[in-house]
Amino acid sequence: MSAFATTRADSGKLLVLTPGLGAVATTFMAGVEAVRHGLAAPIGSLSQMQTIRIGPRSEGRNPFIRDLLDLAPLENLEFGAWDVFGDDAYEAAVRANVLRPDHLSGVKDYLSSIKPMSAAFEQKYVKRLSGPNVKEAASKYDLAQMLREDIRNRMAETGASRAVMVWCGSTEVYLRPAPCHADMDAFEKGLRDSDDAISPSQLYAYAAIMEGVPYANGAPNLSADIPALEQLALERGVPIAGKDFKTGQTLMKTILAPGMKARMLGINGWFSTNILGNRDGEILDDESSFRAKEVTKSAVLDTLLQPEIYPDLYGKLYHKVRINYYPPRGDEKEGWDNIDIFGWMGYPMQIKVDFLCRDSILAAPIVLDLALFLDLAGRSGRSGIQEWLSFYFKSPHVGVGHVPEHDLFIQHFRLKNTLRVLAGEEPVTHLSENYEANLDTP
Repeated sequence: MSAFATTRADSGKLLVLTPGLGAVATTFMAGVEAVRHGLAAPIGSLSQMQTIRIGPRSEGRNPFIRDLLDLAPLENLEFGAWDVFGDDAYEAAVRANVLRPDHLSGVKDYLSSIKPMSAAFEQKYVKRLSGPNVKEAASKYDLAQMLREDIRNRMAETGASRAVMVWCGSTEVYLRPAPCHADMDAFEKGLRDSDDAISPSQLYAYAAIMEGVPYANGAPNLSADIPALEQLALERGVPIAGKDFKTGQTLMKTILAPGMKARMLGINGWFSTNILGNRDGEILDDESSFRAKEVTKSAVLDTLLQPEIYPDLYGKLYHKVRINYYPPRGDEKEGWDNIDIFGWMGYPMQIKVDFLCRDSILAAPIVLDLALFLDLAGRSGRSGIQEWLSFYFKSPHVGVGHVPEHDLFIQHFRLKNTLRVLAGEEPVTHLSENYEANLDTP
């Protein structure tokens, strides 16, 4: 079977659209431009730096993912963004204070050329954020049509043949599914009535899907994960994925907890606190926005450890999550975990983790991989929820009746097997390497 057998060939430019032109988006854009000019390496990006085994291990076929699959090359990426502030991408990157001046100076001219479109935004959904670069319209339906026009205009300006959208905006207040989310008739009526249950991120998701643009949600917002938009994505053949980028503390949980479970070690308690001082930290200092983040961060251990199956090990687990806004820390977040575990005969032990991470540095390669993989999925005829991209999210978006997988290593295995299939290759199984020859051996 030939490679790329199930995928339309990459052709032309790919426009990557980001609602939000803050720390994550500008770090992503600056990094891609730096890589294109040989000023940096795309560290953290599976699509650019990781290999993938094809066939039995003994054959030694381990191409880079970027070589096996017909991914859009970095040279063909164009960018567009919306933001409540009018600063161009260079000014926004300086304000975000993630990258050093010497790193930004080499990409200043390019970043300065990226100016944000006015945002579809209401402060009641992000209470600690306000800015002047905001659209005005008679209804949310009209706002959504403006976003659709923005997509078409930016594609024309950049000469892009297709686009993807990755939400890099702020965390909205916690919302639950409402009647207007049940189906498209109800949703479009809600748009025309400016229903309070329809947040700005849902407007972007709707606009993207209507324009045939794959959409990923990098925040814990209720966004494309509603029945109306899930059905719309299937009907229009658009891939969607989410939600909430898995970067710092939750990344560590999905690495450590599977190890404890694999060894059948018990866990009595897991206390997690975060200190961060960027715009995300300021917004999460509001309780209504923090609640959305708390739900995605807290659900990981329950699903991963399966306390209903292992009550003796995890049935009494006490899990506490805190986020503290501390301006001096900026984007250099600190995630501190205290884990109370127990082993043979119930003897207690402890694990303490202090992860001094950089939030946007960890998120930027996720944005790149999601953009390239969602574009690949779209060209491969895949539509609706892309559960194989769960590797990148705290709260994976899954279909009705499906249980999200949080084990990072299982997520990684599934991601790679899906990429093998998309390349026209056989998926790898545990019987792939010389097991068949030994099955009849006594």
